[in-house]
Amino acid sequence: MKQFFKYVCATVVGILLVVAIITILSIMSLVGMASMGSVTANVKDNSVLVIRLEGSISERSEENPLSDLLGNSALTEQGLDDILKAVEHAKTDSKVKGIYLEAGAFAGAMPASLQSIRKALLDFKKEGKFIVAYGDEYTQGAYYLCSAADSVIINPQGMIDWSGMSSTVVYYKDLLQKVGVDMQVVKVGTYKSAVEPFLLNEMSDANREQIETYDNEIWSEITKAVSKSRGISEAKLNELADSMMLLREATVYKKEKLVDKIAYSDAVKQTIANMMKVNSPDDYNTISVKDLAGVANNEPKGISGDVVAVYYAVGDIVEEATSDWNYEPEIVGRKVCKDLQKLADDDDVKAVVLRVNSGGGSAYASEQIWHQVMNIKTNKPIVVSMGDMAASGGYYISCAADYIYAEPTTITGSIGIFGMFPNAGELLNNTLGVHFSTVKTNQFSDFGDVSRPFTEQERALAQRYINNGYELFTKRCADGRKMKQDDIKKIGEGRVWTGVHAKQIGLVDELGGLDAAIAKAKKLAKLDEASIMNYPAKSNVLDQLMEEMQGNSYADKQLKQALGDYYPIFTDLKNIGQRTGIQASIPYFLKFRL
Repeated sequence: MKQFFKYVCATVVGILLVVAIITILSIMSLVGMASMGSVTANVKDNSVLVIRLEGSISERSEENPLSDLLGNSALTEQGLDDILKAVEHAKTDSKVKGIYLEAGAFAGAMPASLQSIRKALLDFKKEGKFIVAYGDEYTQGAYYLCSAADSVIINPQGMIDWSGMSSTVVYYKDLLQKVGVDMQVVKVGTYKSAVEPFLLNEMSDANREQIETYDNEIWSEITKAVSKSRGISEAKLNELADSMMLLREATVYKKEKLVDKIAYSDAVKQTIANMMKVNSPDDYNTISVKDLAGVANNEPKGISGDVVAVYYAVGDIVEEATSDWNYEPEIVGRKVCKDLQKLADDDDVKAVVLRVNSGGGSAYASEQIWHQVMNIKTNKPIVVSMGDMAASGGYYISCAADYIYAEPTTITGSIGIFGMFPNAGELLNNTLGVHFSTVKTNQFSDFGDVSRPFTEQERALAQRYINNGYELFTKRCADGRKMKQDDIKKIGEGRVWTGVHAKQIGLVDELGGLDAAIAKAKKLAKLDEASIMNYPAKSNVLDQLMEEMQGNSYADKQLKQALGDYYPIFTDLKNIGQRTGIQASIPYFLKFRL
């Protein structure tokens, strides 16, 4: 018997060793394969930067080993940081003669990200360099970018989606009633519409008013830009948007001056060669966004030792990470506070740029981050650069900065606060047949019990707490913006504004992108030269690979691809339980069609 157990144990140990060795070798192999494309490329003479408009655009790039290996472009998530860095480098590199924009399966991005890319493309052209665009199918976001090109080409059977802006809010009231859940809401702000999906079946008049306002302002920014580049009046562009351009023939697109040329993809290479003033496509080279951004990243940094830290705060604001499988970025309050404290204590960091792209979240976590922003201000300047959104909690963490930049189409404001407390009594008691009996020592010992509704006294106490939170929020904004609290309340009430409007009412200082914010931070810190360091550090390839191999991240990306426009609804419902309590947030799912 002893010999039997001895052999069994030896066999088990042997199997475990073999599995471990195979796993290690597999990881090393995958890492090697994944990193092959990340080796810094050399920029060759007569190069063209190729920007493929496919997948989606996020605030920062991340390695995605499995999708890279599988070659699934629908899962591609390009970083706005890489695109801007590549275009900026291409502008000053004499070896790069032009840019080729290839419109493909482009899920797009929020308006402010697209606007910042388009501005970079126009800035690139000021150097006398060319841009050529081609697409089998132009989504509206892709066309907005490609309209900046010197030559816009479409496939003979191609399509252009040019139909205007729309925003959709999804409402869950009847769904929750069907399953027996009543969402008890306390809030402050006429326009604080984040709770509406749980209380109504359609938009309130106030919410419709604010959405119409910022949709029209964003669309105006887009039509002005396209009008200037294509030589088509804004009135004509709106007329075209009303004529269902998506289902028109390519000849119509050319007739209406939306494109310059109709051709198959193989003819585009010769068009680029002609722009390069070379004989054939064999006489020029191409370089990708990832490779050129890598070249820019490896350029020698300043030797002064002074650092301007760019800290990215992207995603929902939460106290702790909310999910072990949701790969969407989050602003985890505890971690961000520790990171900002380190930047405040680092003597080499002379200024901080807080890059905010968030629709808000936890009011408590927002207050803690605000405190760290104030802490940084005591001994070094801090400038905020708003991305697609810096609304509600996103504005809360921004308002104390020395200076605030926003893109014209940034969604910001939404100064308001609310609390949600589910009552699942109907579901538990009547539908599922689960009943509860409670013993308590004090009057409010079972406050927040999901098996019963609020009492009138509990609701009154909750409302008082929310009112106090709103008073604190508006005071933070008033102090940060050097305005009267009553004036903040007049433009607060949870109302959402575009960057253009926010500048007019004093919520931001200037319109501009991250580059302008960095320049301002250097000026405030009285620095002629400084190294620009990005925080927090990105995950390395091995970290990303291990995360992907757990199956959660990759599975979620596949789910996002499969569900498409319905994916945010799925995540919204999944996270309802995690979003209860006191929140400073914009509507959960606001779908822009751009």
